[in-house]
Amino acid sequence: MRAGGPLDRRRREMRMTKRVETDHAEVLAEAIRSRINGEVRFDAGSRALYAADASNYRQVPIGVVIPKTAEDVIETIEICRRYGAPILPRGAGTSLAGQTCNVAVVIDFSKYMNRIIEIDPDRKRARVEPGVVLDNLRSAAERFDLTFGPDPATHRWCTLGGMIGNNSCGIHSVMAGRTADNIETLEILTHDGLRMQAGKTGDDALQRIIQEGGRRGEIYAKLKSLRDRHAGLIRERFPRIPRRVSGYSLEQLLPENGFDVARALVGSEGTCVTVLEAVVKLVPSPPKRALAVLGYPDVFTAGDHITEVMAHGPVGLEGIDDRLVGYIRKKHLHAENVDLLPEGGGWLLVEFGGEDQKEANARGREMMEALRKGERPPAMHLYADPEDQERIWEIRESGLGATAFVPGEKDSWPGWEDSAVHPERLGDYLRDLRRLLDRHGYQCALYGHFGQACVHTRIDFDLITKEGIDRYRAFLDEAAETVLRYGGSFSGEHGDGQARGELLQKMYGPELTAAFREFKSIWDPSWKMNPGKVIEPDLITENLRLGTGYNPPAVETYFQYPEDGSFAHATLRCVGVGKCRRESGGTMCPSYMVTREEKDTTRGRAHALFEMLQGDPITEGWRDDHVEETLDLCLACKGCKGDCPVNVDIATYKAEFRAHYYKGRLRPRSAYSMGLIYGWSRLASTAPRLANFVMQTPWLSGLAKAVGDIAPERRIPAFATETFRDWFRRREAKNAAGPRVLLWPDTFNNFFYPDTAKAAVEVLEGLGYRVEIPRRILCCGRPLYDFGFLDRAKKRWRQTLAALQPEIEAGIPVVGLEPSCVAAFRDELVNLFPRDEDALRLSRQTFMLSEFLEKKVDHFQPPRLARKAVVHGHCHHKAIMKLNDEEKILAKLGLDFEILDSGCCGMAGAFGFEKAHYDVSIASGERVLLPAVREADAETLILSDGFSCREQIAQTTNRRALHLAEVLQMAMRPAPSETPSENGGGKHRLPVRLKKTAPLLGAGALLAGAALAWGLKRRSAA
Repeated sequence: MRAGGPLDRRRREMRMTKRVETDHAEVLAEAIRSRINGEVRFDAGSRALYAADASNYRQVPIGVVIPKTAEDVIETIEICRRYGAPILPRGAGTSLAGQTCNVAVVIDFSKYMNRIIEIDPDRKRARVEPGVVLDNLRSAAERFDLTFGPDPATHRWCTLGGMIGNNSCGIHSVMAGRTADNIETLEILTHDGLRMQAGKTGDDALQRIIQEGGRRGEIYAKLKSLRDRHAGLIRERFPRIPRRVSGYSLEQLLPENGFDVARALVGSEGTCVTVLEAVVKLVPSPPKRALAVLGYPDVFTAGDHITEVMAHGPVGLEGIDDRLVGYIRKKHLHAENVDLLPEGGGWLLVEFGGEDQKEANARGREMMEALRKGERPPAMHLYADPEDQERIWEIRESGLGATAFVPGEKDSWPGWEDSAVHPERLGDYLRDLRRLLDRHGYQCALYGHFGQACVHTRIDFDLITKEGIDRYRAFLDEAAETVLRYGGSFSGEHGDGQARGELLQKMYGPELTAAFREFKSIWDPSWKMNPGKVIEPDLITENLRLGTGYNPPAVETYFQYPEDGSFAHATLRCVGVGKCRRESGGTMCPSYMVTREEKDTTRGRAHALFEMLQGDPITEGWRDDHVEETLDLCLACKGCKGDCPVNVDIATYKAEFRAHYYKGRLRPRSAYSMGLIYGWSRLASTAPRLANFVMQTPWLSGLAKAVGDIAPERRIPAFATETFRDWFRRREAKNAAGPRVLLWPDTFNNFFYPDTAKAAVEVLEGLGYRVEIPRRILCCGRPLYDFGFLDRAKKRWRQTLAALQPEIEAGIPVVGLEPSCVAAFRDELVNLFPRDEDALRLSRQTFMLSEFLEKKVDHFQPPRLARKAVVHGHCHHKAIMKLNDEEKILAKLGLDFEILDSGCCGMAGAFGFEKAHYDVSIASGERVLLPAVREADAETLILSDGFSCREQIAQTTNRRALHLAEVLQMAMRPAPSETPSENGGGKHRLPVRLKKTAPLLGAGALLAGAALAWGLKRRSAA
């Protein structure tokens, strides 16, 4: 049917145009750059970042424009029109149907055009720019007890412009409807340069606009003609369900809907116009919520009862099945939350709102009482506590992450993840869908917005082999027929894009499909707005991110990636959901929270590495400067490893990349001054007072910082006058007959903060343990990773494994005090040596102090400490070991404590010391942590286990943070002073005989150090 027809010709023309536009990209870029105040990025690295979204598709854009104002957008589109370049407006780029990747000029609104211009609480309206993040609008509206109703699972980072493009819905659309139902007016810009307001248009106003003529009058006249010719068919063929998103919203042009041009454009996925501003409707937000959780035998039975539950007026109604719950347990993704679910194999989460908690609870109980009177009532539980409710909602919102890259399961993908039917028929549709999946041999979980019968899933399609892709395509045809038998829609909120555009004729027939084509042509006569999506789309199996051409090189790596099998698969792990674009909350991604740059997200970095293996547009492989630039502001905090729903681990990928990037090259000076801190510390420990004199005396320290590429604003930490190991050797051992425990004297607590390790010894010995330390000085190599010194790191680990072999074989627990070092035992060690049994044993035998006390000490109960405390968790602690045991110990101490949602402190090992990273380091700390420390009163303890975190606090506030070991010590005896001790940053005095020669000695030591650094560089280069 397609071959040789007009659709084929149109697609061939668009492809030819795309090739021409790419050839003239630099000329186009320069023309735009000369006319706007925003940012213009046509380099290979930027294009790689925007080549994919959360879908199965990949198309490298011509370039990226980041406008600062509406005028920038107007200028950009005018120049693109002159050069014949297509346009793709984009928000957070989380689309699942391929509509936010294209061979076009991408206009990213999220960085600058993100203002809430006005909130009018009396009229319940808000005026916003397209890049505003949904939760920022909702937070601002909550001051007036209002909210924007639609709230997809990406509500913390998705943008209003993207929601308008997709006609997004979310959990609370049962209360407020789709995005289209909440749009009052749009300010839009066409590709041919018309800027205008669109909204409802009465008959008189419509006639007046048409009579005025011009481009606007022409558009309205053609829209009226389109409406009049197809009104009957629109009423007949458009599915009468709550969640029809597929196709264009032509029903909004009907007289009964007020000829609403703005709402007709909602869901057009950037294929018609660019949105510059929107006036949106706000709805009352029930201040209190109650959540009833209903457990049914299976998800199909849960689907049978939707209308029964909806009759009680919930503000949210979601469904999940047993497979989703099983995947959550398997991935340890909020697994503890699953225990809150009542017995069952399929669950409904039913939320009620009220003016107070009593009212919300009463509505929930009323529904539960009615259900109890029916046959075979479900298991039920009502949750009023907001924290419990949040934990349950985390189960539902983790759907995408929980169903992607499940250990032991095939990789799963979107493609049929958004179908919708009428709620009355949901149970039967789910049964038929499961039968179809079984027939094709596909596995998946089923969940979604069951109150409006929208079903989400990720299916284990084979998108690499010809046979697998053919089977995928055949499945889609059968799935489309299945949903149409139920009068449903292919998409309930994610849109059509490329994933479902080709199927629209099945749903609407040839006449309405032609009407869609006409609607697009009215707005975009040259077909330059996001071409190849929705209407006259590229084929479903074209532009696949994988496809039969996917064949990444089998690169040799230092890390072994046991969970992925290869580095290539690790770079494929990112599913594009965009959680790393959060502006607050959690740890990932601290640099993005400061810069708002896509390249500084976990997603951007993962995409850059994926594109590196594809070889176009990133062409230099491991030596590509674009990839190095993308990784530069990664703090290696491992926040992504803990926060990312699919556990992308950019810290590891960065270390891997830099090991190859710098092979045979000189590294930055900071790599030698900070990355080799273990060696420098050993050297300094032979003459710590001399080293401190050099590093603390203003003119000498300034020179030393310049040589080491350390920020001049930073203070180089002082070395302890006696290392912990020296102290430990000269003391009298205790508990000779007690159970053995090996305390790990890491570089930081051995050479800089020995009081921490001394406190840990006192605590452990107080519990009757015989404390030992390694017989020789060792290091886990943590500072080496960030700079890619992986050869050295592996050598250090081999030394450690050999030295600790007796303790490993004896099963002696190893207690670590520095979270980054313990994380290295638990993570990097296993990744480097996944088949070494000693490495695996040592990883399992190593604990943080809090873990050891909670898990290995029977009935541990420390003395009470009646103090307030502000607690900051180290990033690696939160990501790898979690803070659960730390919290339990603090609670046992009786502390009145608050754990800050402070993300990364910003110091992050060497990162915060480096001159080039100082501003980002400080900005990261100033988001939450540092203001909270300054606001704490003098009697409030500041707790943080990480050396970097404590150093950031010490250098930017007047407080000294304590390690948990010191707090436990404080509880066991009179509290030590918080005044920094000599080894905590105090003044260091030299012996009298050295005073006169100290400057010469210091200068000599500095020159010797510089010479050594240069020698190390030369050796590394060789």
